[in-house]
Amino acid sequence: MTAELEKKAREWLIERGVQVEDIAELVHFLQEKYYPGLTMDRCIYNVERVLSKREVQNAILTGIQLDVLTEQGKLEQPLQDNLARDESLYGIDEVIALSIINLYGSIGFTNYGYIDKQKPGILAKLNDKSSGECHTFLDDIVGAIAAAAASRLAHSQNDEENIDG
Repeated sequence: MTAELEKKAREWLIERGVQVEDIAELVHFLQEKYYPGLTMDRCIYNVERVLSKREVQNAILTGIQLDVLTEQGKLEQPLQDNLARDESLYGIDEVIALSIINLYGSIGFTNYGYIDKQKPGILAKLNDKSSGECHTFLDDIVGAIAAAAASRLAHSQNDEENIDG
């Protein structure tokens, strides 16, 4: 079941236009000034580790399913309009994102807040309402995965420094 869950979550990300490399670019954006010489391979590795968590996979599947149902107009009012507009006071999309960030400690909250405001890379594309697609949940989930991977990277870097020094 676990392998199926991860496979489906990864498939749905790709179907919605999100590649692991897109998320890794967000990790790089968040951490490059703290880790000179940070490679994309290291960012990808940390994204992959976050994506391997069952809680993250469940968040991806839940959020994407709600986005798709919203696009199809299959939700009841007022939820349909709230999700279609990405209503700023709705907040449940952020709650799901925070469930991902909680896995990697408090630094993730700072990373998430920053990237959610800046909306670099894939987040700008996911937030573009002109496409006709709904990414009310997915943009926050992708930002949270990046923030969690950046936190994981920071923690692992700190561990390496403590071992070496």
